[in-house]
Amino acid sequence: MNIQRPPLHGLLLSGGASQRMRQDKAALPYRGEPQLLRAWRLLERVTERAFLSVRNQQRDDPLRAGLPQIVDSYDAIGPAAGILSAQDRFPEAAWLVLACDLPLLDEATLQQLIDARDVSANATVFASRHDGLPEPLCAIWEPSSHALLKQRYQDGSYCPRKALIQSHIVLLPAPGDALDNVNTPEERDEMQHRLESLA
Repeated sequence: MNIQRPPLHGLLLSGGASQRMRQDKAALPYRGEPQLLRAWRLLERVTERAFLSVRNQQRDDPLRAGLPQIVDSYDAIGPAAGILSAQDRFPEAAWLVLACDLPLLDEATLQQLIDARDVSANATVFASRHDGLPEPLCAIWEPSSHALLKQRYQDGSYCPRKALIQSHIVLLPAPGDALDNVNTPEERDEMQHRLESLA
């Protein structure tokens, strides 16, 4: 029996509060442009449609206002709010969910994820190079993942990684340092030095 292949949409998560960075991570420039716009261009190139995940108070932010948006329809519960809101709006679609704070991510890494996609699984994900656990914020979430995410939300459990651990997933080897993220000013300085050394 052939399993129907859901369309692949992109969801760029930009709704975080960036408390540890003490400024909007999405607006931080790397290689001359805000990392949100760099991540957006990557996502647009590899998916059929792409959307920016935002909180309601971010809708009119100049960096975000010009991009197609899906506004969180759940309380401030972290990335799960964005994923669930997107799944509610387009329940027939699979979602390539991407955090906006991955300055080393490239198109080849995203294409590797897409090429390995298994529509019979709940998700196709990379392993973290730090602990081997699934990375929920560079992952393809199939429509079948929605029921578990929604149930966990209703039970008060909001961690997408734990949802993946409970799911039928395809777990790919970590793609080197491509998923290293930046959460603090110190990590940002270190990342800038790394990018300069690669230039």
